[in-house]
Amino acid sequence: MKVHFIAIGGSAMHNLAIALHLKGYEVSGSDDEIFDPSKGRLAKYGLLPDSIGWDPARISKDINSVILGMHARADNPELAKAQELGIPIFSYPEYLYEQTKNKKRVVIGGSHGKTSITSMILHVLQHNHVKHDYMVGAQLEGFECMVSLKEDSTIAILEGDEYLSSPIDRRPKFHLYQPNIALLSGIAWDHINVFPTFENYVEQFQIFVDKIEPNGDIIYYDGDENVKLVAQKSRADVSQIPYDTHPHRIEKGITYLLDEEREYPLHIFGEHNLQNVSGALNVCLRIGLSKGQFYAAIISFKGASKRLELVTQTSSSLMYKDFAHSPSKLKATTQALKDQFPDRKLIACMELHTFSSLNKDFLDEYDGAMKDADEAFVYFNPHTIAHKKLTPISKEDVKKAFNSENVRVYTSSEELTNLLKEKDWNDTNLLMMTSGTFDGVDFKKLGEELFT
Repeated sequence: MKVHFIAIGGSAMHNLAIALHLKGYEVSGSDDEIFDPSKGRLAKYGLLPDSIGWDPARISKDINSVILGMHARADNPELAKAQELGIPIFSYPEYLYEQTKNKKRVVIGGSHGKTSITSMILHVLQHNHVKHDYMVGAQLEGFECMVSLKEDSTIAILEGDEYLSSPIDRRPKFHLYQPNIALLSGIAWDHINVFPTFENYVEQFQIFVDKIEPNGDIIYYDGDENVKLVAQKSRADVSQIPYDTHPHRIEKGITYLLDEEREYPLHIFGEHNLQNVSGALNVCLRIGLSKGQFYAAIISFKGASKRLELVTQTSSSLMYKDFAHSPSKLKATTQALKDQFPDRKLIACMELHTFSSLNKDFLDEYDGAMKDADEAFVYFNPHTIAHKKLTPISKEDVKKAFNSENVRVYTSSEELTNLLKEKDWNDTNLLMMTSGTFDGVDFKKLGEELFT
């Protein structure tokens, strides 16, 4: 089987390319820019294109399939050549479905928590030596690749993203997987550039639930009214399985799961993670694992990369980084760290970096999102707004939108980090939240400078 990737350098695309290579496929690819870690990982497996840019000569009749990444444009010359030759063209999620259509597909959807829940399930399955295919949106400890496809597995665990599939397929990715078991963790408006109203956004999750296979399951967080409404509209043949925050207690900064007479200490913490644990538990029970197998595994789960990831610590301070950028994620992550260490001061920093977060019409969604921090700093780069061709926003616009006295706004990353370096970090924790890098901040180095 010969497969060509257009835009092979993407986070998801290069992982699928590696997975197919490991499966024995002949893989080629192209891109107009490839950065690390994708670049290094593709090179490791001999999959890095020999030149950067698009070249129709790469496309020939002996290619069985072309996989088109979201980064490419609809007028891509390699795509045009493939269309001319009649080569089957797939989006990333379409091809994942083709690879797993004869397996039991578990698809984890939701505006927040889907990467963490998927990661928990994968950790439990690996711990219990259960063969499975998977796709997850973050690097996990103990996993070489973010995608795995094998001939002898009967289960596929897929993270279900609601963003668009490809430049020529405007359907949300999770509409294409047709799950046997679906999970919905929460619905909070995101991707305003694609879903201009909240009602339109919610509709995508209803379509996702409608696409559950006959006699399938919908596992859903019972504490989210929008999720409940969507899940309870599922067909009569679909089993509805609600879940809530897992019973627990917190002592000296450690969270313990409570199950009957037993307690299980966790590396992770926070209300959302305790909801995620319940969701993952319900999935694992539906695919045949026992409670005992789940709890024995989950105590060693340390979280997915960039999801409340510990950067550095001292006896009186901790620094975490998190991928949080949407209002609901921001609120949950800030609250989680404050609740876990109530006797410590919390300084939280976030970067407005995504299209939605920098959109003036979306800013008001951040109302109160960082109120649980003792001090909160919001950073944005005006050049990023110009690059995304958005309406300019001011510091005053951002301050007003967050609507919290503890919030200060910066447009210089250097000024913000210099401010952090002047602070006393005794009995104080730091939380850095962004889907970017605060314009190139080395978080590990910053933590060492602050805490030593």
